[in-house]
Amino acid sequence: MQGSNMLTSNSSGSPVFTLTGLPGLEDSQHWMFLLLGVLYTVSIVGNSLILFIVKEEQSLHQPMYYFLSLLSINDLGVSLSTLPSVLATFCFHTQEIAFDTCMAQMFFIHFFSFTESGILLAMSFDRYVAICNPLRYSTILTDARVAQMGLFIGFRSFCVDFPMPFLLKRLPFCKANILSHAYCLHPDLIRLPCGDITINNIFGLCIVICTFVPDSVLILLSYILILRSVLAIASQEERLKTLNTCVSHICAVLMFYGPMLGVSMVHRYGRYAPPYVYTLMSLVYLFVPPMLNPIIYSIKTKEICRRLIRLFFGTKL
Repeated sequence: MQGSNMLTSNSSGSPVFTLTGLPGLEDSQHWMFLLLGVLYTVSIVGNSLILFIVKEEQSLHQPMYYFLSLLSINDLGVSLSTLPSVLATFCFHTQEIAFDTCMAQMFFIHFFSFTESGILLAMSFDRYVAICNPLRYSTILTDARVAQMGLFIGFRSFCVDFPMPFLLKRLPFCKANILSHAYCLHPDLIRLPCGDITINNIFGLCIVICTFVPDSVLILLSYILILRSVLAIASQEERLKTLNTCVSHICAVLMFYGPMLGVSMVHRYGRYAPPYVYTLMSLVYLFVPPMLNPIIYSIKTKEICRRLIRLFFGTKL
């Protein structure tokens, strides 16, 4: 943006950030808005349907589907936290965002990201108990314990995310604060201050070490134990049937950690790549999992698939 839009602060002295759409692809941004509109619609409608079906279907009142409900709530949170600024940037061409608004959006985007990692870990524990210790499943994963796990995941996410806006707020911003996306992300914001960002970098590293690293390692460990248990089953048909109960969760894990790793690799090693590559990778990370999770679980979970068919086509079909 030119002229007055390049100012770094408003009349009150607070920094103002400039959101961007797709650098180098400005002429195609109206098509991008249509694509993102479809992704938002599928994500919001799909996850809302999952919540409705789990609530209404008594047979789905089980730990596995409680965790799926938490995942759907979290995916709705991811979509709704990015929607205002994406809509403003691509539809209304309003590219300025106030500092406090940007910090709030950053907080919620990362909060839901940390929470999703914890929910995926809880779901892997659910699959581990169901396959490796089925006789104790109902006593280990009680409704109260599922609620406690959900509260702990949310509390952990809040604790690791809460300091980030305040650590950024203490830093001076003295140049054109142009962001790489149509929303506020910590890795993007941390490159803009003029002051020393050592503490911010250390804190960001500690967050990764305390959340994503242990979560991903424990998920991998749970599937190693699950695979060992499945291989002990004599019948190949029973093996495939047991592994089939994990397919949806494995897809959800790959869709979450795959784009996250891709964003990290492009950000670290793709300095010569076109600017829109990093933007597109971030869009995949934030938009694809909330859209595909309800689709995959609807296809792979017979109970949800049947209820959807009854909902849209009537009970006779």
